[in-house]
Amino acid sequence: MPTTPTRAAMRNGSDAGPARDRRAGLLYGLGAYGLWGLLPLYFVTIGIASPLEIVSNRVVWSLLFCALLLTATRSWPQLAVLLRDRGSMLRLSVAAVLIAVNWLTYTYAVLNGHAVEASLGYFINPLVSTALGVLILKERLNRVQWTAMGFGLLAVLVLTFAYGSLPVIALTLAFSFGLYGFVKNRVGRTAGAVTTLSVETAVLALPAAGYMAWILSRDEATVLSSGPTHFWLMAASGIITAVPLLFFGAAARRLPLSTIGTLQYLAPVLQFILALTLLNEEMPVERWIGFSLVWVAIILLTVDMMRRPGIRRRADARAAASARALESEEATAPPH
Repeated sequence: MPTTPTRAAMRNGSDAGPARDRRAGLLYGLGAYGLWGLLPLYFVTIGIASPLEIVSNRVVWSLLFCALLLTATRSWPQLAVLLRDRGSMLRLSVAAVLIAVNWLTYTYAVLNGHAVEASLGYFINPLVSTALGVLILKERLNRVQWTAMGFGLLAVLVLTFAYGSLPVIALTLAFSFGLYGFVKNRVGRTAGAVTTLSVETAVLALPAAGYMAWILSRDEATVLSSGPTHFWLMAASGIITAVPLLFFGAAARRLPLSTIGTLQYLAPVLQFILALTLLNEEMPVERWIGFSLVWVAIILLTVDMMRRPGIRRRADARAAASARALESEEATAPPH
């Protein structure tokens, strides 16, 4: 005799799908930020090339890999729609310039003994994004966010003293990536990760290919003159660029923003550890103090971000309860 499923069983069954999505999203997020965190290891293996050659190759090979992805995912029609949108094309062109600055700065930093400062840039990035929200979008900060911004500013002052000058690499990375995220956010959710990356690399492809042709004509390129292993490592930059981005897109569709915001710190933590352990960069006491202040700011922002959904749910619950109470009063009130 067939049994009728209990409510608990039905509820558990209905929860299984979202739970699977959350687990998959967490794995995708860990994969994306983990790969970005290990990126210094890749740059060290191809370090005989200059930063500009590495970035130019990254652009060219990324464009070829994106063409394969567009074919595999049948996304050429979506790309055609995006190409006809002048506003989105202008924003993506600006985004392309910003991400080129970010890639070039980061590659230079890793290959010239500034990987610790590069990791600092990505630690500071959430503070920059918050500042952009205030300056450009006229957003209002609460007390916790202002406190975090204060710690961030104090950290920059301490690190300026520690480095003997402004931490230009860290600030360039933080602002270029913060502005990149701001511009990309204005493109809209209809444009997918593959199509937007395809447009960005296409915008950069002509100057990148031109630079590669120029250094090849002068026999200064390493991509064709340093053996097959180096060539294939350089060619792999397309995959190394696109795969974490696709993982991130998959994670963003499955996880709450607060979880994504927490996961993002995995990348600079890994970069920081690699800089100290494998790249043997120095970390004097004053830098530890500066980094500690940044980490305090990050903790404050993360706690604030994670408690906001709870505050919103409680406010919604109070509003719903008030509405029900008002309806009840109206239902029991005598007619006028």
